[in-house]
Amino acid sequence: MKWSLLFLVGMLWTVVFDGAQAMSLKEYAEKPFGSVLMLRHALAPGFGDPSNFQLGDCSTQRILDEVGREQSRQIGNAFRNVGLRFEGVYSSQWCRCLETARLVNMGEVQELSSLNSFFQGIVPREATLASLRKFLQGLPANGDPVLLVTHQVTISAITGMRVSSGAAVAYDPVNDKAYRVTLPMD
Repeated sequence: MKWSLLFLVGMLWTVVFDGAQAMSLKEYAEKPFGSVLMLRHALAPGFGDPSNFQLGDCSTQRILDEVGREQSRQIGNAFRNVGLRFEGVYSSQWCRCLETARLVNMGEVQELSSLNSFFQGIVPREATLASLRKFLQGLPANGDPVLLVTHQVTISAITGMRVSSGAAVAYDPVNDKAYRVTLPMD
């Protein structure tokens, strides 16, 4: 219940204050918009990463708590409940993203370094975004969308939308358009 309230407050904040167009998950599943669904990792308490951050060592990173783990499972259930399928599931190499992607459980998770966070300068912003844009341009326009599990800064840099933990944005890289996708929780 606690995570549901946090999720609801975060969604209300982003919808009210950024004015972005939105569609329900059911609407998205019935007529997918774009070839990408970007998902911010689930709730991982704190801000940024510790100064001793090391890629591949979760003990040095901000990670999901049990609320975030349950949020991830619920997101996966919501995807399955509307019959959503993904051509591929890609994740940032940060532990909180990988765990979110695995718990969403929508397919084999492939690490994609261009989804990594440049928030604290751990990876270079421009090179990371250039790599991600190249990946996005290479996606087929037809067929099932891909799921990208990443960070707020990455989603914001690509779509112009700020998102709370566990929030999703549908993105069309061909037309550079994005819609917020509201996720119902059981």
